[in-house]
Order: sequence, then structure tokens, then C-alpha cells
Amino acid sequence: MPRAYKQEFSDQTDSARIASSTQTAAVFGEPDHRKEIDGLRAIAILAVMFHHFGVPGFGGGFVGVDIFFVISGFLIGGMLWREHQHTGRVALGSFLMRRIRRLAPAYFAMIFAVLVVGSWILLPNDFHNTAKGIMAATVFLSNVLFYGQSEPFDGAAEEQIMLHTWSLSVEEQFYVFLPLIFLVFARSARAICITLAACFAVSLLGSLLVVPQAQAAAFYLFPFRAWELLAGVGLAILRIERPDILRAHQALSWVGMSLLLVSICFMQASETFPGWQVVLPVLGTLLVIANGHQKNWVNHVLSMRVPVLIGLISYSLYLWHWPVYALTTYLQQSYAGPAETALWMAISFVLATLSWRLIEEPVRNTTQLANWSLLSAMVAASALAVSFSFGIYRTDGLPQRFDAQARLHIAASSDVAQDLSRCHTADIGAFKGLKVCPIGPQTREHTLIIWGDEHARAYLAGLDQAAQETQRSGLVIWREGCAPVFDIRKSERTTSQANDVACAEANQHIKTALQSLPYLRDVLLIGRWSYYADGAGIGHDAHKKIRLSSPTFGPMTQDRLLATALAATVNEIAVLDRDVFVLRQPPEFEHYHAPDVARALVHGRLPPQLAHRIGQISVTDANQRAAGAQAALQKSGAQIIDTWQWFCDPFLCDAVQAGVGQFFDNNLVTNAAAERMRAVFYPVMTRHPQ
Repeated sequence: MPRAYKQEFSDQTDSARIASSTQTAAVFGEPDHRKEIDGLRAIAILAVMFHHFGVPGFGGGFVGVDIFFVISGFLIGGMLWREHQHTGRVALGSFLMRRIRRLAPAYFAMIFAVLVVGSWILLPNDFHNTAKGIMAATVFLSNVLFYGQSEPFDGAAEEQIMLHTWSLSVEEQFYVFLPLIFLVFARSARAICITLAACFAVSLLGSLLVVPQAQAAAFYLFPFRAWELLAGVGLAILRIERPDILRAHQALSWVGMSLLLVSICFMQASETFPGWQVVLPVLGTLLVIANGHQKNWVNHVLSMRVPVLIGLISYSLYLWHWPVYALTTYLQQSYAGPAETALWMAISFVLATLSWRLIEEPVRNTTQLANWSLLSAMVAASALAVSFSFGIYRTDGLPQRFDAQARLHIAASSDVAQDLSRCHTADIGAFKGLKVCPIGPQTREHTLIIWGDEHARAYLAGLDQAAQETQRSGLVIWREGCAPVFDIRKSERTTSQANDVACAEANQHIKTALQSLPYLRDVLLIGRWSYYADGAGIGHDAHKKIRLSSPTFGPMTQDRLLATALAATVNEIAVLDRDVFVLRQPPEFEHYHAPDVARALVHGRLPPQLAHRIGQISVTDANQRAAGAQAALQKSGAQIIDTWQWFCDPFLCDAVQAGVGQFFDNNLVTNAAAERMRAVFYPVMTRHPQ
């Protein structure tokens, strides 16, 4: 047995005190526990936790997950390498059972607690999504789920109660991937090293290349995160086989810790992460671990009692802190101040300590619970969790838990999901490369184009129904936050620069395409015109800001620029012998947001007798908000289709009509509203019958 092997690192997340691990330790000579790695875990979990709870100075705290990845790779990789070198094989079953013993008990305690608390406070759509997240996490696929339904750093993250399990799924996929590499190439240590190095390089390069095009894939999916774990594996093998290469020097620890602190304090949550930035915390973690045996102040502080204790409970703290944060902010929308934030953080620590002391440690340390018994218990718990969650999922989150008035706004909260099964990215034709949604019968050439922003998407159900009823074939094309106007550029606070550029490019593409469609007869423009005219949202989304500019039309006020560009757009389309229509934006309800109203009713923050007032606005006030947009539409030369009669009488506009919620938020209509008012599109649909 190599001398370096005897003095290197164990899988600290597995206790040598359980029966199977005791045997492993007896064979392999389990080395001493490394306290400074527990200290690193403490840094990682505190960074993540402080970031989530909004503690100032931890803007990059999300890199704590990357620190965990490197640590896991180092410990797991070192354990498997030592086992392979000593026995020539890897006992996959024994390895996976140790992982189950380590991870499963606390996880199941957490998800059952989430189901119980969620049944009390979560609205049906959020309870439905939580159940879906539990099912995905239980089968190690929550990262794939969240890749498909959310963007990294999404502002509505607190509604995803199981979001934090994405990183656990990445690690669990790694626990299958890495042993398989050892099994497939068991006869050659050299082949194992070459394969691991190749996987590291491909994963890192793939991450760097994919981030600009598909940030969510690079963020959530294992193939693009594998290099971080493999970096830890590589260090473990290097330290075991060539300990002389990395000579101890305290500068390594200081540089490594500096990289970690800079990343945690100053890295920004943006569309460029992960990418080259994540190299900093990964490299910092590698340097600290590589120099872990050197006596210096970094290792001394990391090995102190408090960091070590936090490191020991770090897994449970990771499991519990996010549901505590997500459910409490969901319940009351925000914390009253630093004192309340500190209180809920303290409660997270208490839950984590209890979880570690009463669940993690007893299961890991007992010699009375055989592997088959543990596996049976895990299968039963998994079946129970999936069964309960599937029932919640199939019943759409159990809406019958709440009264009729709350259900009205609850229904509006979830009535925005679209059937996009007919939508696709065109691979041929004038709109090649753009996402298009066909409506109406698809047996003829498209003679109608509906072009707009997210408002066009909101009307999709009504547009399709109207097209089917009038037998009109058309295409809906939309891009969120992108005004359907030629020759303007936008800069939006809540989106990336790449998104702004893509908007201008897509509009130019559409401009060219409209010139080459011989069957096209009508074009309908749909947008949130008030947003573009005023340059800002209102009420619930007042934080949204947008600036329009144009090298074609020169500098001018934003409302005037919108009017000028819209008129030019209408004229350019009209000279192609097409009729142009513009849909007047419905009135905006400044303070209405269906999920917030529903939560306030359910959680007792809003008296039922006052709930209806939030969704009402006087016609005078609504007209004041819409003045700039209305002036632009009137000057455009297009035929204006009015929507206000569907929501307003001569004095008052209401977001609830005939007992049905018509708006999701202060400006976007629900599917129910789109279908109810589908007749508003008949003048366009019947203009040139097919």
C-alpha cells in the first residue's frame, strides 16, 4: 500500500462507525478527519445562506454551491481511487448504500415537513409545483426539472420551494457517473485518469461555450457542472499519487481563501454565470484543500470549533434553510427588518442541528440498521413521498382548501399557462430561426400575422379560438419585452444586453420577412404600449424600466419616439398592400397582482370586503396612464381595435368580470379573459376571408 495513500483523505461525509464503513476503514486504513474541510463547508453553507436571506455583502454567496461541488469531488474521488488502487475494483453497491445512509434520512424529513407546511400556506399552483419538485428530487432529477421551467436567479425563486435540491441532484448524478468510470476502466489506472481528464476538459469547455446561448443549461445540468466535481477528483488523485508535486506553503492557503472571499462578496448574479467566473471559487477551494495539512492561520481558523460544528451540520443546514426562507417570505412577502431575518436564520440553525443530531448522526452511526433494512425504508419513503406528491400534482394543488373568493384570484394566478404544443422555431421560410405559433386551420397559406410582445402571447388562446371560428389561418410571433416596431433599440433594466440585441435583430428579421409573403393580407400589432411610451412599469412592476432609442429617428422623448417609429412601421407594412391593425392595450390596474391578492386573502392579510377594490381603477386614472400610448396609436395610421369595453363601464374598470378573474397582474390578461373577448379579433379575422 503506497505511503501517500495511508496519510491522505477519507470521505468525511461517511462515518467509519457504521458496519460497512468500519470494514472499509479496517481494510484501507482510514486517515484522520480533516477539520479544515469542515471549515470550508461552513464557509460554503454560510455564503449560500446569507445570500439567500439577503444579508448585505454576500452578493456572490451562491458560489457556496461550487465550493461544495469541489469538496464532494475531492472526498468521493479520493475514496474511490484508494479503493480501486487497493482492490483493483470499486464496490458500487456498498458505495451507493453509504451515500443513501448519508443523504436520504434528512432529505425525507425535510420534504415531508414541506408537504405538511405547504398544505397550509401554499396556493394550489405553487403546491402543485412543489409536489412536482419533490417527485423530481426524489428520483435525482430536480436539476433537469428546474432547467426546463426557470431561469437562474429568477426573481420569483421563493415560489420554488424545492429549488435548492437542484444541486443535490447534480451531486447524486455524479455519484453514479464517477463509480461507473472506475468500473468501466477498472483494469487501467492510466485509462481512468485519461478519461477523467477528458471529461473535465469537455465539461469545462462546454460550460464556457453554452453559457451565452443557454445559461439555464449551463447552470443546472450535470454535464456542464461535472468539471467542478472532477477538479476535486483530480486533486485527490494527485495528492495520493504525487504528494511531492504540491509542496506546502502558506501562500497557497492565503491565495485560495482570498479567491473564495472575493467571489462570495463581489461576484454578481448575472446571465454570464456560470462561466469563466466560476473558475475563481473552484480554484480557491482547490488551493485551500491542497494545502490543508500546512500549519497556517487559514487552516487554524477553519479548524476551530465553531467552523467545524457548522461544517458538520452543513448538509442539514442546506436542506432546511431554503424552505424556511422560501415559505416564510411566501407567507408574508418580505421580512420586517434585520431582526426578523436573524430570527429565521436562527430557526434554520436550530432545525439543522436537530436534523443532524436526531436524524443524520443516528442513522450513520448505528450498527443495528442493516443495509437491506435501510434500502427498504428508503424505497418505502420514496414511494410515500412520490404518491403524496403525485396526488397533489394530479389535483392541481388541492384548490378546495380555500374559499370561493380566494379561489377566484387563485384561478387567475394560474390561468396564464399556454398550450404551446403547436409553437415551434421555424426551420424554413421567411421566419426561419424565429419562434412562431400557428393559429386557426393549417391547411392554407398564412394570410394573417399577429406580431407583439408578451401581450400577444397572453391573447394566444383567444386568438386561436377566434381564428378557428372564422376559419382564418395565421401566425403569432412574440418576444417578451420587445415592442413590435421597426428601427428602434431598447435597453431594459430587468433583462440582459443580449436580450436587448436579440429584440432588435428579431424585429429586423420580421421586417424583411413581411416583404416576402405573397399570401399575407393583414398584420395585427399587440403590445404593452403604455410601458414603451412611459418607459416604466406601474405599481407591482414599477421597478421595470425601459429606454427606447433609434439611430433612424434620432433623439426625442420616449413617447414621441414610440409614436414616430410605430407610424413608420405601419406605413412600411401598408405600402406592401397589407392592412394593419393595432390592438389597444387594456387598462392597467396599478396595484393588482393575482398571486399577491390570493396570498393576502388566504393568509389573512387582506379583509375579504376590501379584496375587490385592489382590482378596480377609475376610467379617469386608467386614461391618464394610457395617454402617451393612446396618442401613439392614434397617430400610427393603423386601424385601432379597442379592448376597454370588455373591462370598463363609463366610470370604472374592473379586473374581475362576472365572477372570473381577468388579469394575472396589473397588465396581462388571463386565458379566460382572452377567450371571453375573442370577438374583439373578428374584425381582423374576417377582413380577408379564406
